Amino acid sequence: MLFFRSPAFCVLVLTFSIIGCSPQTEEIEAYEPEAATGFQQHQLEQAEHYMVAAANGYAVESGLNVLAQGGNAIDAAIAVQAMLTLVEPQSSGIGGGAFILYWDAAEKELHTLDARETAPAAASADLFLDAEGEPVPWIDAVVGGRSVGTPGLLHGLDMAHQRWGRLPWDSLFDDAIVQAEQGFMVSPRLQQLLEMDINPGVRQLTTTRNYFFPDGSALQAGDVKRNPELASSLRKVANEGIDVFYRGELGSDLVAAVQNAEIAPGVLTTEDLSKYEATWREPVCSDYRSHQVCSMGPPSSGGITLLQTLKMLQGFELSEYDINSSQPWHWFTQASRLAFADRDRYLADSDFVEVPVEQLLDAEYLRHRAQLIGDEDMGPAEAGIFSGYAEEVAGVIQYEQPNTTQISIVDAEGNAVSMTSTIEMGFGSSVMSNGFLLNNQLTDFDFQPQTETGLAANRIEPGKRPRSSMSPVMVFDGDQSLRHVLGSPGGPRIINYVTQTVMALIDWELDIQSAINLPKVTNLNGQTAIEEDVAPEFWADEFRQRGHQLQVRPLNSGLHGITIESSGLLYGGADPRREGVAKGQ
Repeated sequence: MLFFRSPAFCVLVLTFSIIGCSPQTEEIEAYEPEAATGFQQHQLEQAEHYMVAAANGYAVESGLNVLAQGGNAIDAAIAVQAMLTLVEPQSSGIGGGAFILYWDAAEKELHTLDARETAPAAASADLFLDAEGEPVPWIDAVVGGRSVGTPGLLHGLDMAHQRWGRLPWDSLFDDAIVQAEQGFMVSPRLQQLLEMDINPGVRQLTTTRNYFFPDGSALQAGDVKRNPELASSLRKVANEGIDVFYRGELGSDLVAAVQNAEIAPGVLTTEDLSKYEATWREPVCSDYRSHQVCSMGPPSSGGITLLQTLKMLQGFELSEYDINSSQPWHWFTQASRLAFADRDRYLADSDFVEVPVEQLLDAEYLRHRAQLIGDEDMGPAEAGIFSGYAEEVAGVIQYEQPNTTQISIVDAEGNAVSMTSTIEMGFGSSVMSNGFLLNNQLTDFDFQPQTETGLAANRIEPGKRPRSSMSPVMVFDGDQSLRHVLGSPGGPRIINYVTQTVMALIDWELDIQSAINLPKVTNLNGQTAIEEDVAPEFWADEFRQRGHQLQVRPLNSGLHGITIESSGLLYGGADPRREGVAKGQ
């Protein structure tokens, strides 16, 4: 198939039947997303030429400006991310990392680029253990320089631009520089997160506190906030290239901020920065119904876990049920349990750990796994066993946090970007350097390097990338035409959010906005969560009757997606649970 770069990662799946999966006979009135009371609805956006869907209106306008000037999807992604560093600092930025999917429309080829952070050379397996060998409290690990990994975002964007960029690199930062100098309007979400004190380091570290709490009070929605330091940093990156970040002044300042942090000084060095390299990876892809679904391979756990979940559901006739029925979503939670069990056992940075990708996506293996799915909740699932696989285990503690961002772009030539970017916890490590926040990605490693059954696959090792749940996705029709571009923030729940949306697009053929609006349901091989105030009221009783340990809680996805119709029309959707926008021309 033309868009696959490695046949080993492209597993075809045949539809199989499961005994006992016949649909319910009673009629259930279809769920209407616009009837949900938990958030303000967005309208489906339509465009003829190009479209951007991202987490903030300033960023979307910046991307559209680039596309209007003749730039392509990669150019626009750089401009969008530069602006998000300014206006959505809690979620992503040049102090963090990303996974990038790029569809080359002319060549009909999908590329995936890993710009994930790496552990410093001096990072040891016991980085987050106390004197007694026990993991430190998670929030203590997050705050300060100790949690900062080597940022990869700018390196990845530069690699992509060198290969595909059309407009000059220095022009792509113009909007963000001007906005940082003149000031941007603080969003309600930024105010809310500051007032919630989701990251105590924001108040504890002087530079960060002074920026976000001027005069001792949190920035308020509608305030105009300038960031001249970030403007200066972006201007240097624009004019001098990424060497100023990885081998120059910005890098030296960044390392000094980490090593001299007021809390938990870190071990990052200028040598770590100078040696960092983003890397090309092979996509992971699989058939689902009449479509092909592709995502990011390791160190992302998202792509494989998402594909496993879909493939286990191949034999269930989901579309014979109304989309608001609890039945298909019960099966979804069970497939997710099984996939997350494998995730926790096997998935980590494949440069350091053997990851059995082909076995995990094998059709026969997943057919047998799917036979474990019944009409009652199965409880905690066990990982599958592969003959001859090394006796290593991944930890099951999930520390990833939901403050990430998703950028979806389609340009006038049909090229596309699906990029999920993050600094991890809301406001990252809380360490700030030259106007931008630094990540806390090292807390995505398992704190305990060894368990009773062996070494943790996701243990900290120098130069290693921590496992991630970021799941940028592209979906193709049977004729190899790109159909959907999407992804989401949400910590480990990203995988469920994106999988559920893909199911809605394919099984029920919803438009992208309606698919994003759907009430969320998640299971990470623990409790089942359904979305408070949005899920149909009868879901709670029906899930409990099936034996689920249930949470009814907010599920704050941040999906951004674009659909390309066969006519060439573009349709965009943005998650109403956050403040994102989809817009095009």
